[in-house]
Amino acid sequence: MMPPFAHMYMKKRDFRNYQAYALVTGAASGMGRVYAQKLAARGYNLVIVDINAERLAQTAEIVKADVDALRQVDAETKKSFRVLEVVQDLSAQDAADRVFERTEAEGCEVEVLVNNAGVMYCQAIDRTSERMLKLIMMVHMNTPLMLCRKYVGAMKARGCGYILNISSLAAWMSWPGIGMYGATKRFVRDYSRELRIECQKTGVSVTNAYFGAVDTPLIPLKDSLRRLARNLTVMITPEKATEKALNATFRRRRGTMPGLLNKIFWPFIVILPDCLLGWVYRKVQDHLMNV
Repeated sequence: MMPPFAHMYMKKRDFRNYQAYALVTGAASGMGRVYAQKLAARGYNLVIVDINAERLAQTAEIVKADVDALRQVDAETKKSFRVLEVVQDLSAQDAADRVFERTEAEGCEVEVLVNNAGVMYCQAIDRTSERMLKLIMMVHMNTPLMLCRKYVGAMKARGCGYILNISSLAAWMSWPGIGMYGATKRFVRDYSRELRIECQKTGVSVTNAYFGAVDTPLIPLKDSLRRLARNLTVMITPEKATEKALNATFRRRRGTMPGLLNKIFWPFIVILPDCLLGWVYRKVQDHLMNV
C-alpha cells in the first residue's frame, strides 16, 4: 500500500534535502503524526516527541516508509533522512529541558518547532481533578513556552526559523465547561503574538493555528454527527487542518483559522453575554442529569 504522502508534489524551493530538523510534540498519533509525515515530505529530518513510546516508534516507521516511497527524491537523499524519537512526558516541569538536551546531544539543528501536543476535556472546573488542571496548564502553557525559549535563540542566530503554536477557536470562548481549555489557548495566542513581534526582522516567524473542531478521536461523536459536522465545515479532517497550518507557517503568516463557519461565527462568539452562557450551561447540565 502506498504511504499517504508518497505521491505528494514537492516544489523544489520547499524541499530541504534532510539537513535541518523539524520538532513535533504529540507526534505519536493524530495530528502530530500527520505533521511529521508532511514535514518529512518537505525535506526535514524529524525530532518527534511524545509520552507513548510504542506509538512514537510506529510514527517513526510510518514516516520512514513515506520517505522511502517518495518518487521525486533520489536514493542518496533518502538515506540521509533521520528520525529522532524522544519519549517524554510533556507535563513534567523539566520537559523542555530534557527535549532540548537530547537534541543538542544529537546535533539536531531545529529549524521548525511545532507545539502540537494537547489535552482536550469538557467539564466544570470544580469537577475537574487537580491533576488534570495541572496537566493541561503544563502541556498547553509551560512546556510550549519553554520550548520556544530554548530554540528561538539559535533560530535567530541562523537567520531562519518557523514556530507553529496550536491555539484554538476556544481562545475567544469563555464558555463554561471548556473554560480552562480556552484560557490556556488564550495564553498561547497572546505569547505567540508577543514572540512574533520580538522576532521581526530576524528571519524567525511565529504562527498560530486557531482550529475549531478537528475530526480526531479526542472529540467523541457518533459517525452520523461527524459526517454532518464535516459537511457543514464545522469540523475538518486532520489532513486539511495540518496542511493549512503548515502552509501558513511557511508563508510566515500570523495565524490561520480553517473552516468557513468558524470565521462566520467568530465575531458573534466573542460578544455573547455571561447571562446567556450561564443559562445555556444550566440547561445542558439539567439535560445531562436527566439522561
